[in-house]
Amino acid sequence: MKMKRNAFTGDNEEFYLNLKESIGNADSIDIIVSFLMKSGVKLIIDDLKDAVKRNSKIRILTGSYLNITQPEALFMLKNELKDDADLRFYSHPDRSFHPKAYIFHRNDCDEIYVGSSNISRGALTDSIEWNYHFKKSDNEKDFKYFQDTFDDLFLNHSVEITDDVLNEYSSKWKRPKLQLNQNDDELFEPNGAQIEALYSLNKSREEGYDKALVVAATGIGKTYLAAFDTENYKKILFVAHREEIIRQAAESFKRIYPEKSQGFYYNKIKQKESDITFALVQSLGKKSNLEDFEKDRFDYIIIDEFHHAVAGNYRRILDYFTPRFLLGLTATPERLDSRDVFALCDYNNVYEIRLKEAINKGYLAPFRYYGIYDDTVDYSQINMRNGKYDEKDLEERLMINRRADLVLNHYLKYNSSSAIGFCSSRNHAEYMAGYFTEKGIPSAAVYSGNQGKYTQERQSAISKLKSGQLRILFTVDMFNEGVDIPSVDTVLFLRPTQSPTIFLQQLGRGLRKDEGKKYLTVLDFIGNYRKANLVPFLLSGYDYSTKTLLNESVMEFEYPDDCYIDFDFELIDLFKIQASQEMNVKERIVMEYENVKSQINERPTRVDLFLKMDENIISSMKKSSKINLFRDYLKFLKDNGELDSEEIEFVSTPAHEFLKAIETTSMTKSYKMPILKAFYNDGDIKLNITDDDVYENMKKFYSYSSNAVDMLKDKSSKNFASWDKSKYLSLAKRNPIKFLQKTHGEFFKPKEGYALSLSDDLKDYIKMDSFKNHFRDIIEYRTLDYYKTRFERQK
Repeated sequence: MKMKRNAFTGDNEEFYLNLKESIGNADSIDIIVSFLMKSGVKLIIDDLKDAVKRNSKIRILTGSYLNITQPEALFMLKNELKDDADLRFYSHPDRSFHPKAYIFHRNDCDEIYVGSSNISRGALTDSIEWNYHFKKSDNEKDFKYFQDTFDDLFLNHSVEITDDVLNEYSSKWKRPKLQLNQNDDELFEPNGAQIEALYSLNKSREEGYDKALVVAATGIGKTYLAAFDTENYKKILFVAHREEIIRQAAESFKRIYPEKSQGFYYNKIKQKESDITFALVQSLGKKSNLEDFEKDRFDYIIIDEFHHAVAGNYRRILDYFTPRFLLGLTATPERLDSRDVFALCDYNNVYEIRLKEAINKGYLAPFRYYGIYDDTVDYSQINMRNGKYDEKDLEERLMINRRADLVLNHYLKYNSSSAIGFCSSRNHAEYMAGYFTEKGIPSAAVYSGNQGKYTQERQSAISKLKSGQLRILFTVDMFNEGVDIPSVDTVLFLRPTQSPTIFLQQLGRGLRKDEGKKYLTVLDFIGNYRKANLVPFLLSGYDYSTKTLLNESVMEFEYPDDCYIDFDFELIDLFKIQASQEMNVKERIVMEYENVKSQINERPTRVDLFLKMDENIISSMKKSSKINLFRDYLKFLKDNGELDSEEIEFVSTPAHEFLKAIETTSMTKSYKMPILKAFYNDGDIKLNITDDDVYENMKKFYSYSSNAVDMLKDKSSKNFASWDKSKYLSLAKRNPIKFLQKTHGEFFKPKEGYALSLSDDLKDYIKMDSFKNHFRDIIEYRTLDYYKTRFERQK
């Protein structure tokens, strides 16, 4: 029998192979290392999984000192080993923590390796690392000393790495200044943020959700993430709004699943029988095309650029199919055209890594941002239409030589070889391309529709930019999404960018890493346009605050690591002036109400306002019950002369007070909603509901996965799927029915022969269409608001 080596000095796999053998034989495993790297975890994860199958006990203690331990390494361990490994951080994060030992127990032979190897590929294989192995039988005293010290550190000086602890560690983790060469860039395996997101998606499904949103900055690899997550699903649908996006997605999926068949569905191409279907929303969203498919045709549906999913064709697709799981992907979930994207996934935003965090973690290139004061245009003189600058009027003001000179002079300050300029219109892009070309800078305009003198076809222009034949492309919206040009080293913002979504999309076009690219140069030409003072908040990741603008310097905000931000001093003054001129919250609420009304061409409902109002206004409004229109919408409508004739009849009556009661009733759980839905009865309102009404509405409400998760989280109701009528009624009577009577007894009353009744004071109003509409609107609004509040509590 070959004797096991005891001394290891690295530069080969001998230590790693001995470690694998010891893991394979152990009844229990104790590991203490100063840091964990994904590259090392990958080497031993299968061995640890086999140990779990043998019911081996696994304890791992590691450090968070200096941010060396990679969050994705921890997520990988938790995802693969579930709760079968006890994973902990040493609980003194500011104290040096450098132990490296691997202790194994089995009936006939306990053993230990102690030395210099952490869990990383290099440390376990080809780095110069010294480690020593001995058995307990060789030196029982020293073995016991190591074991006792491990037990003390593990039990008394550690914190369990729960999901909350890990998420907090990940959110604050930055790429360490000390970089270890791990040679760990396998292209077609989950990496970095993808591992974290996959863990969160698996947890979400375990909790009962059947839809989720992942928010990840451009460059994180969202398409590969989606592909990895579909591993256990047979029929997959990938939906996007550009042919280029679905073609690129197909290439990504093919690299991971070469054996699975692929088909496309757009224009005249209708390949429906493939394992993975890539579809353009414009084609698939047509009613006649949707009917080509069974509703349950797909197990897993991916909607790319999910912020577009509020549009009609997307909604038809979402409403038609019934997949086992739906995944929305976006880099920019901010309200696009004032519509709430999160609501489409019932606010189940399982994973989020924004621009700042992605740069801090080293996934994206840092930037050098220059906010340049542009006084060549007076935006206060430009006409507004529905809250936006009139396109024709705007382009005329932007297309002047004085402004083009300003842009050119700043562009020439930086040694750019590959740039994109974002323009306001086709004419503006054409003008800028012509101007730069005439000044000797090879340029082209890229946009859809009728082509001009300096226009070039999209793919041709991109190829020429990459090869150096062109130095700058001027575009309108076409490069906001679905374009991957890592070589871009400069972006120019030449339009008044009032939308956070568009600003971040344009910035993201240049943040992909590329060989030789140290940073992205951003030239932002800012004038006195509306919402100009959002920019410092978008760059820093801070929430917008008028108070912050007035009391703090934007130069002192905490921007991403290794980034340089410079605003001309005139802009710093402009930001403060705009903040000081903002309306008070009450005035802004009324103005925002009018904006939403003009968008939809009718009086908004509560749901309309909840989904379309500016998020900052909603947040400000909810801080004061006196101005929160969601707490008494009828009063808001009355105060602003918006009531119809029928509504005027029941303002300040018991009907009004009832509506106010259900607008404001406390909801820490969702239990009250099915009871209200039973009373509403699809518009044929009942004054009395029976036990059968309660049972049917409770069962139907909790058959929907986003509601079911509340039941699954509670030990007393986690088996609700097998409940009979009596158990549903028991829950209803001890919770929503009891508390509705307790807090709103003037409207919810007991009545013999019924589960619950409404006050007779309401009988004259329940047939009124206006009353029905408000009742339905409140139920829908309160359900959405509950999803959002639940998400915010978890976050």
